Amino acid sequence: MTDQTTHDAEADARNDDILIWVNGALVHKDEAKVSVYDSGFMLGDGMWEGMRLYDGEWAFFDDHMDRLFNSLKSVSLRIDEGPDDIRALLDQTARANGMTSDAHCRLMITRGRKAKPFQHPGLSRFGPTIVAIVEHSKPSENVQSQGIRLATVPQVRGLPMSQDAKYNSHSKLNCVIACLQAEQAGADEALMLDPHGFVNTTNACNFFIVRKGEVWTSTGDYCMNGVTRQKVIDLCRADGIPVLEKNYSLYEAYGADEAFLTGTFGAQTPVAEIDGKSIGNGERPVMMRIRALYKRLVAENVAAQKAGRKA
Repeated sequence: MTDQTTHDAEADARNDDILIWVNGALVHKDEAKVSVYDSGFMLGDGMWEGMRLYDGEWAFFDDHMDRLFNSLKSVSLRIDEGPDDIRALLDQTARANGMTSDAHCRLMITRGRKAKPFQHPGLSRFGPTIVAIVEHSKPSENVQSQGIRLATVPQVRGLPMSQDAKYNSHSKLNCVIACLQAEQAGADEALMLDPHGFVNTTNACNFFIVRKGEVWTSTGDYCMNGVTRQKVIDLCRADGIPVLEKNYSLYEAYGADEAFLTGTFGAQTPVAEIDGKSIGNGERPVMMRIRALYKRLVAENVAAQKAGRKA
């Protein structure tokens, strides 16, 4: 089995006693429960967001809310809360746990408890379930420096009409299967292809390569609608780094000078090898440049949010 994952965090004993938001109440981690009839548990019928806390602010909060509420609307999952209410409950949860930075949230919204254990959404008659887990969470220094080992897997990212990857859905079995296949191949995580055989994403993050100074990523047609992915594309364009959203094959990925993953948790995580083949010579100047630009962008976003609260 694998020794590390993209989401490895430094050990923090404080997480043993965190309080978790469950439907309007803060409860101890050991008591945080939902019904076995909950549509999220029973069917994976729900949406989630991952966000990081920097100096008391949730980075790129508006972008995350745009994605969340677009997803909820697309599956007709209605909640009474708006973005300001979501921010308030996240802030309350973070304060209750004494968190201002180096914290990560998983916000989960499901269609709620069902009257009977069957699929039809009309059986969810008791209102949505809202849970927010906020943990003390600092990405593993080992992963951030040494990188992740990927294996290409048979499981692919599907067509939008089967289950659009742009949904941050609780239904993640496709990605879980991919991760299992990668582990069974001796890698840390999976590199997934799209239905046409082009390189797409990993099971957990979006994927980029660097070839001769150019940054490449997938077309976006079959990948997660990543907030960090888009920030990296925008930063490259603004800073004069050539960036392409295009179809490319494993041939280009194997011969890349650098490869890295993007996600809210790890920001930019280096890839050390794909299918046992080392990527580049171990130096990552383009990724490190992007990492510095991203860190600055986060600081600017946090400062803007603070200024907005004072206005």
